[in-house]
Amino acid sequence: MKILVACEYSGAVREAFRKLGHNAMSCDFLPADDESKHHYQGDMFDLFPNGENVNQFDMVIAFPPCTYLCSSGLHWNKRQPERAVKTEQALQFVEAIMNLPVERIAIENPVGCISTRIRKYDQMVQPYEYGDDASKRTCLWLKGLPKLQPNPSDYVSPRMVDGKPRWANQTDSGQNRLGPSDTRWKERSKTYPGIAKAMAEAWGKDSVDANAFLITK
Repeated sequence: MKILVACEYSGAVREAFRKLGHNAMSCDFLPADDESKHHYQGDMFDLFPNGENVNQFDMVIAFPPCTYLCSSGLHWNKRQPERAVKTEQALQFVEAIMNLPVERIAIENPVGCISTRIRKYDQMVQPYEYGDDASKRTCLWLKGLPKLQPNPSDYVSPRMVDGKPRWANQTDSGQNRLGPSDTRWKERSKTYPGIAKAMAEAWGKDSVDANAFLITK
């Protein structure tokens, strides 16, 4: 299949699909962390000129920036009107992805206003369900794709702190271990390997030549 992984610079999901023989490419305004040639640096909608699927993508998996969409930051919108405007723009971006002329679409984002403003998510997943020692509630909005099915043997048990579960990315109080930094947002936005692998295995049923991908503008 020809697959576009949008808003991805890490290459985690792109490479998970390519390992299974799929013609997958990533796209982001940032360069690819792995310097892959299978990455388009720019606007994802450049690949859909005039709103048409001229590249004939079979699937789009998108990771829209969550800064102005996730619940943890929405409380700032009333005090910062300019931030509220950016939330509206972010929602328009998500809707534009949902409306792409592609049969199979998946959108990933943390818990936030997509569910209340556009539609409820189809599935919520946790990294620890797919083999990664981490907790991060992540929502999936699906079109033409099945829900991910975790393998019970991949479940990572937490440590218990005062009767509450905690995973490796959390402090005993439950906060994320990553402290404030210029790159914190980037580290937090990366897809965990287990979930990337699960996406590829669940959604990548057909195999194609992975060595050639022609971008037509």
